[in-house]
Amino acid sequence: MQDQNKEKQKTAIFPKLDQNIEYLRKELGIDLSFDVLLREFKIGRKRALFLFLDGFANGDNIIMIMRSLLAAKQEEIVPHTMEKISSKLLPYGEVSSVDNLEEAVQEVLSGPLIFFMDGEKEALVLDIRQYPARGPEEPDIEKITRGSRDGFVETLLFNVTLIRRRVRDPKLRTEIFKIGKRSLSEVSLIYIEDIVNQDILKKIKKQFAKIDIDGLPMAEKSVEEFLTKQYWNPFPGVRYTERPDVAAAHLFEGHVCIVVDTSPSVIIAPVTLFHHVQHAEEFRHNPLVGIYIRLVRLLGVFLSVFLVPIWLLFANHPAILPDYLAFIGPKETPAFPLFIQFIIANLGLDLIRLASVHTPSPLATALGLVGALLIGDIAIKVGIFVPEVLLYISVVAIGVFSTPSWELGLANRLTSLFLLLLTGLFGLYGFLAGLLVLFIFLARTRFFGVPYLYPLIPFNWSSLLDVFLRRPLPIKKFRPRFLKTADSDIKDGNE
Repeated sequence: MQDQNKEKQKTAIFPKLDQNIEYLRKELGIDLSFDVLLREFKIGRKRALFLFLDGFANGDNIIMIMRSLLAAKQEEIVPHTMEKISSKLLPYGEVSSVDNLEEAVQEVLSGPLIFFMDGEKEALVLDIRQYPARGPEEPDIEKITRGSRDGFVETLLFNVTLIRRRVRDPKLRTEIFKIGKRSLSEVSLIYIEDIVNQDILKKIKKQFAKIDIDGLPMAEKSVEEFLTKQYWNPFPGVRYTERPDVAAAHLFEGHVCIVVDTSPSVIIAPVTLFHHVQHAEEFRHNPLVGIYIRLVRLLGVFLSVFLVPIWLLFANHPAILPDYLAFIGPKETPAFPLFIQFIIANLGLDLIRLASVHTPSPLATALGLVGALLIGDIAIKVGIFVPEVLLYISVVAIGVFSTPSWELGLANRLTSLFLLLLTGLFGLYGFLAGLLVLFIFLARTRFFGVPYLYPLIPFNWSSLLDVFLRRPLPIKKFRPRFLKTADSDIKDGNE
């Protein structure tokens, strides 16, 4: 009933062109906004107009369309004027119609050109958009040594096309939504119809329908917060990628991709924790080399979280160390408690990282050298830090930067600080309690109804092997079980 009431409230296009112009001038501020253009002319003996945004319009296409319309004779466009113009006179492929002024305004603000004609109760929508955009370039975060160098850009249509180039499946669906009452941001939901789990798809669409906000200024991040609804969970509920090949690979597995206009990052959902430690580099090499790269990367991720708390535990409780690890810990009593040193060093590391983000590129290297060499060396000589602290913090930094997902890397930083505080304050019991809290928290976490720790919980041996081993593609015969895809592609029935 509410949808029907909304339809009734819409303003139908007036037969008189002047009434439409008056409405459009008021709604779009045509006399105030310099980039909203209204171009009047005549077709035969009838008045007509084009309404479009200057920045989005392709001038060559407008000239071509106007030449065709101006050359039309009166007898060629009557009766059924709009139908004849649409089918015979417009030398353009992307043409649709609207019958109310609200939709016409929304279309104009999205970029297409609207064609009105005196005496007609509908308008034609001509999609002649051309967005300002940079060329596809390799993403900075997801660089690889071998493979394609194109990456997503800030234009939705370009991004969808980059995916279609790799997924030429007739079942590929690219649904479009407009989100934001004022921004009318375009969001595309992409999936392969006969693979995707329809229940997951319905959940995502339901969440889209519930989004009630003026706009999406932060693009894909704003969409993620509405979809996952776990605002205080530091672990990423979706995976981001700027690589079309990564997005295409996940579509074949049965995931859903969400493309938000103005963003070069595509959302992949649903995912588990272990999706965030995969990287395209592993699949661009021989499987054995890919396995080695993945194991080294997993080691880096593990060290970024647990190295400092474990070292602090051993340094504060040397009695639990075996003889061959007796070298762990400072030989002299430090000026500050070790866990305080680690907190200061962690904050300093993050401060340098933040400063490098806001530092011009030519100076970023110099900033890193100043932070790592000068400050670190002086801090050791003054006695603020023991040398081991900077050593292990450096290893942690390498582990963070080796984490493929930047979002997971930041979540791991908070997790490491959490374990560090508990270990420093409560020793062994604090460390074990922290591990238990972390495990329970992750085990209870679900995004889109999917267990975040799958295939560890619930346990699935075959899928767990895929976390550590990069299987050769010819022997990988199944899609991820947790997705419960319509086309499971299980050949032997043992997944």
